[in-house]
This record gives sequence, C-alpha cells and structure tokens, in this order.
Amino acid sequence: MPDPQANAPRPVPLPNRETQFFWDAAKRGELAILRCEDCRMFIHPPKHRCRGCLSENLAPQVVSGRGRVYTLTRTHYVYHPAFREQAPYVVALVELEEDPSVRLVSNILECAPEEAAIGMAVEVVFERVSDDITLPQFRPRLPRGEAA
Repeated sequence: MPDPQANAPRPVPLPNRETQFFWDAAKRGELAILRCEDCRMFIHPPKHRCRGCLSENLAPQVVSGRGRVYTLTRTHYVYHPAFREQAPYVVALVELEEDPSVRLVSNILECAPEEAAIGMAVEVVFERVSDDITLPQFRPRLPRGEAA
C-alpha cells in the first residue's frame, strides 16, 4: 500500500512579529540576532524585552555567522516523511562566535554525519526551502584562505 505522506511538504517555521526580522535577514543571506541597545546583550530566541536589563530597546544586529558546535545528535529515524532522503542527518546546537551563550538549533550540511563533532568550527549557509522561508544552516568552516 502506498504511503499517503510520501510526498508530504517539508515543514517550515512560521514567522511572527517577534521573529520576522530573523527570517527577512535569512532571505537576504544574513544572520541577524536581536540585541539590546541599552546593555548590548544578545536575545535569542527573540523576545520583546531584554532578559538582562528588561529594556524594550531592542534591534536586530547582523552577526558573522561563525560559531562552534556545542552539542549534536545524528538523526537516523525519519520523524517526518519529507526528511526521508536526508537521513541520517545532524541536528546541532551551534554557539555563535559573538556570544557563545547564543545558540541556534540547526543542521550541519556539507559534512558526513560521522564527521560532525562537538567543538567543530562552523559557518552559516542559507538554504531556501520556499518562497517565504530561507533557513540558516551551518557547514564546517574552512581554514582562512581556502576556497570551497
């Protein structure tokens, strides 16, 4: 019997008023993180108030997109039919160079799952998944001066 979900579309994030800036920046090929204009703390996931000083004076700041894998898992089980072709794949928590307390959940691309490692230097890449959504993903960072 054929699987009725075999061609199910990939689930995508649903931007809201607190996250729209993040998704708009990703469409432009930029990684933007909310930052408090008063105490300079990065706020991620985005909120309407700074968790440090409670200010509402927040603005998106484009960051380098460089970071390190804080932790990861190699996913073999297919939780959604749209990911059948990707399995196994890596889901990682990436800490950003600008502030290691800012961590993004992402995939590690351009790397065999068994080669991904905690502490690996990574950089952001952008994957367009629909007309509205471009996902910031990460790949191993090449040493300076090396071309991909």
